[in-house]
Amino acid sequence: QVRLIESGGGLVQSGGSLILNCAHSGRTFTNYGMGWFRQAPGKEREFVAGINWTGSNKYYADSVKGRFTISRDNVKNTVSLQMTNLEPEDTALYYCAADAYRTASNYHTTDYHYWGQGTQVTVSA
Repeated sequence: QVRLIESGGGLVQSGGSLILNCAHSGRTFTNYGMGWFRQAPGKEREFVAGINWTGSNKYYADSVKGRFTISRDNVKNTVSLQMTNLEPEDTALYYCAADAYRTASNYHTTDYHYWGQGTQVTVSA
């Protein structure tokens, strides 16, 4: 069974940093496009960051551009999201997603084939 497992969430003060990790089991996703999404209570799930299968192309939501960095390790089959200068508005459940093919036109959509169960990030003032 394909499974994505997120980790690294927690409590942090405004201006702090966290690194989220996504690990895969059940299938190698070296050639998969990967994405991070987040959802706050009462709000729709939104795109955060995406990365293509080689790691050469990265995409970011305007709200996190310059603060978050997505990366991948195709040897370990993991994807990371480095978050800096966190604000209370970043508080949400963060989800890792994987798909066989992503492009610059659809990296932000929610139709990825595989999803993790989320890790909570809470930023206090």
